[in-house]
Amino acid sequence: MLDRLKSMFASDAGGSAARAHGPDELQLAAAALLVEVARMDDDYDADERALIGSLLRDRFDLDAADTEALLVAADAATEDLVEVYGFARRVKDAFEHDERVRMIEMLWEVVYADGEIHDHEANLLRRVAGLIYVSDRESGEARKRVLDRRRAAS
Repeated sequence: MLDRLKSMFASDAGGSAARAHGPDELQLAAAALLVEVARMDDDYDADERALIGSLLRDRFDLDAADTEALLVAADAATEDLVEVYGFARRVKDAFEHDERVRMIEMLWEVVYADGEIHDHEANLLRRVAGLIYVSDRESGEARKRVLDRRRAAS
């Protein structure tokens, strides 16, 4: 699976025009966005990685091996990431509106994994929401749902 994900990314880097987004490519885009938001506060730890794995496993119905391969690919894809536009475009193109809102909710879950929000995380989330056509209001509602779940769990 890892090789398939890497090869899709390598072939897309050449600028292929409008081609269909396969599920592996979409999974990598979603995973990369989650990993990137986790890295924004310079404290991407095992707990955040486990949370991202859980979110991806649930969202895409993956087994443990595929989840780990996806996380490894996302880690590699975001190692020296300069911009998130390509990942966000894949999500926008492939997800229905309610799925994009759920993606924002997943991103908020990662942001709050360490119990606090950092300016860089909030900025990235705002940018991603705009790129995938989720309004500020919808993003705020997703954030509130995450906070409500965190309060209920504690």
